[in-house]
Amino acid sequence: MLIIIFILVSKIVSISLSFVILLHSFGISLYDVSQIDEFIEHAQFHSEQYGDNVFVFISKHYGELKAAHDKEHQEEKENHEQLPFQHKSHICSITAFVLNSQKEDIKSIEISEYRSHNFFYQAPSSSLHSEGILQPPRHS
Repeated sequence: MLIIIFILVSKIVSISLSFVILLHSFGISLYDVSQIDEFIEHAQFHSEQYGDNVFVFISKHYGELKAAHDKEHQEEKENHEQLPFQHKSHICSITAFVLNSQKEDIKSIEISEYRSHNFFYQAPSSSLHSEGILQPPRHS
């Protein structure tokens, strides 16, 4: 029973860590996930106040209409800062390799001609080998 619980817990932990790694690879942090309720609340506000659908709302806050919307509605600036996915970040990857400039002399390998044999082959002397392995029975 304890082994089954351990296996279930280890699977749950591995799946949750895989999910966190997937979110981070898309640039989504846990803070952004926790701010989804602010996103929904502000989208409902835009729907009631301006009649915006979801696509227009996303365009006004994350797309091509963002600059115009921020300029026209300065009073909503505090609400806009609370929305998820507002962080500005970039990923920089630096790859470096160093060539080793030291040259070492290659030492030649000496091959000795003396060979000692560690085995001895002897031809089989049994009669079974000379007759073959599979023989029909001689007496019934």
